[in-house]
This record gives sequence, structure tokens and C-alpha cells, in this order.
Amino acid sequence: MSHHFFSATRFGAIGGLVLCATAAMAESEQGVVVELYTSQGCSSCPPADELMAKLAQTPGVIGLSLHVDYWDYIGWTDTFGQPGFTERQKAYAHAAGEKMIYTPQMIVAGDARVAGNQPSAVAQALAAVQPSPVSLSLTRQGDDLVISATAPQPLSNPVAVQLVHYTDRAEVEIAQGENSGLKVAYNNIVTSWQNVGDWPGVAPLQMVTPAGSGPLVVILQARAADGGGPAQIIAAARLK
Repeated sequence: MSHHFFSATRFGAIGGLVLCATAAMAESEQGVVVELYTSQGCSSCPPADELMAKLAQTPGVIGLSLHVDYWDYIGWTDTFGQPGFTERQKAYAHAAGEKMIYTPQMIVAGDARVAGNQPSAVAQALAAVQPSPVSLSLTRQGDDLVISATAPQPLSNPVAVQLVHYTDRAEVEIAQGENSGLKVAYNNIVTSWQNVGDWPGVAPLQMVTPAGSGPLVVILQARAADGGGPAQIIAAARLK
């Protein structure tokens, strides 16, 4: 398997990181999105999964674990893996002119790409993120979600409005494959990721969409110029 084999170090740099996030309504919290592309069949991934546990508790950070399916063939089918997450990682790679994808990879704010088991690199990428000027807030109305956003200046291009559902935490006993015999804890496991609309970024955004229950994230994300793949995340907010 073609993984990046980097040693994981202590998480002090992450734990001590203070991020400046735009204030949102009390019911929701804005933050910087960190996407972890991981797999239960990847021997290099457990340190990155441990780092995600730390990120999940870091103020101002919205960590999300996306389990890919391209290592399933080596003996263990990832119980959280979805082909759509593999396609999202491929779209990021295409937008960056990269020909390969790998695990574990973290993508910070839709922009910086780093090995997911290198805490210092992740911390540096987070520290480089500029606070979002866009104010984004989420409010539940029964099973619906009200999404509100304003920008101090019109956006240069429309952004995709994405709704992400996730599970807080789960432990998995892996019986086969590279991690056979391990019991691994996973955090902020993405269960669905869907586009629910577009926002031109001129007039304020006010959108109502079915959301159900459980923790969720709304992401406002630019599209790559060469084909509409994922690009910079303009703003994101979480509602538990």
C-alpha cells in the first residue's frame, strides 16, 4: 500500500492552538474545517485518528473524519467507508493538479493539504488560516435547519452550501487487514455530505432545509475554476 509513513509526535501544538473564529449565534459555532481522509484498512491511519480525537475537542476547529473505500480490497471493508468520500478526495487532488491520493491526509479549510499523522504540520496549517469575514449561523426549527449568512463585501463567485451529518464517536474492532486485532476509536465520523444549494454571496443567505436530528455542520465552499471541484472553505458552522 502507498501510504505516507510519518511518525506521530505529541499533540501539544494542536492543544495549545488558539483560533480566532467569527462569532455566531449561541446555538451554533463557527470554526475552521479539518477533513481527515482515513481508512480502517490503513496501518498509517491510527495516529491520525488519534489526532482527530484531539481536534474534535479543540475550540475553533471543526474536525471531520471521511472514511474512504479504496483500501477495502486488502482484507477489511471499512465500516464507515463511502465511495463518495473517495470521490471528494479525488476532486481535491484534481483541483491541485495532483495525480495520487493517500491516507491519512488532512485538508485544512479546503486549501492546505498535509499528512494526517503529522501534528506539527496540521498545527502550522491551522495557524495560517485567516479568520472568515462571513458570518454563518444555524438554528433548528423542528426537523428543519435555518441557515443564515452575511458577507461584509460581495463574494467574487457563488459558493456551494453543504450539509454534513456526523457521528460523534465510535469504536471498531478490526478483525482483518493491516490493522487486524486493533480496537480503534474514531471521532466526528461523517455519515452524509450533500449540497443543499448555492449562495451568490451578495444578498444575505436565508435558507431552510430538512436536517433531522444529530450533530451537523454547514460548509460554504468555493468551487475550483477548472471544473467545479472543492476549493477554499469560506465559512463553516457546527450545531450539535
